Amino acid sequence: MNLLRAALSAAFALTSITAFAADYPAPRQGDWIAKDFKFHTGETMGELRLHYTTIGEPTGQPVLVLHGSGGSAASMLTAGFGGELFGPGQPLDATKYYIIIPDSVGHGKSSKPSDGMKTAFPKYNYEDMVDAQYRLVTEGLGIKRLRLVIGNSMGGMHTWIWGGKYPKFMDALVPMASQPTEMAARNWMLRRMMLETIKNDPDYISGNYITQPRMMKYAINAYGIATAGGTLAYQAQAPTAAQADKMVDDRLATAITADANDFIYQWEASHDYNPAPSLEKIEATLLLINAADDERNPPETGVTDAAMKRVKNGRLFLIPASSETRGHLTTGNAKFYKKQVEELLQTAPRRAM
Repeated sequence: MNLLRAALSAAFALTSITAFAADYPAPRQGDWIAKDFKFHTGETMGELRLHYTTIGEPTGQPVLVLHGSGGSAASMLTAGFGGELFGPGQPLDATKYYIIIPDSVGHGKSSKPSDGMKTAFPKYNYEDMVDAQYRLVTEGLGIKRLRLVIGNSMGGMHTWIWGGKYPKFMDALVPMASQPTEMAARNWMLRRMMLETIKNDPDYISGNYITQPRMMKYAINAYGIATAGGTLAYQAQAPTAAQADKMVDDRLATAITADANDFIYQWEASHDYNPAPSLEKIEATLLLINAADDERNPPETGVTDAAMKRVKNGRLFLIPASSETRGHLTTGNAKFYKKQVEELLQTAPRRAM
């Protein structure tokens, strides 16, 4: 392990960044280049940059944490997530675990269209993103096996893919705010409408825009209001038209910092998501965590319950809806499920390679 630590330090030149919470070790950042990365389209990039953040030491039990659409490792270093999980005595205590949080392809400081290629950047999907994560973990960081893969929203969907594609590589899986079924219905319909709105903005110019398309903020906010926030929460926050108007005004007044091409690629990547054919391949102990008021993954359709019957070591923890929950955003706050994650790690057997 001392050799591994030395190799990591030399090869990736990890640099310290400011930790969100003083009670867990300072996160460190690094970059690794995946050579000759082949995408599902058949396209190849000679050098695909993968940025990542780690917390703890390589001697700890490895845990892979996966962020949501449009996010980055920083999205998982919030008070509600990292502050509830990574500290001393918490479920993913960073003095015991080696926490790895990649910026997925197309996100954060990893390779993405806005680096210069614009729409010439290869069209990636979730399978490609997971393959890149796997190469980072195995080739870049020298990890032989993960104790846990945990992901939220898009990261939750990636977690399902990990389970079916690399079934022997982890002991436990915690997909959150996701379904192990094909991207479809209102979830995809609203994503498609959001993307079409941006693409049909005259400012977009087929991806060769000079300034960011003006319609982006309207498309993004319409999708966000429709698919995240929680019905009870919205009713409590905006019980009158005046209060609802203020919420909309506040949202529209907030600058959109996303690049349009990056954004479109990030959301289009979900179009062919479908881990269902590989559910029987999953070997790890699996805990699916969803919220009862998740607008994108509504439990009342029954599709998740039906799919979970095919996961031999899986169970669902459904967070009850309340004025405290925030629909699809609920799982960003680990206070709702940290006990369940702790119990999973205490009971999930360590499996042989």
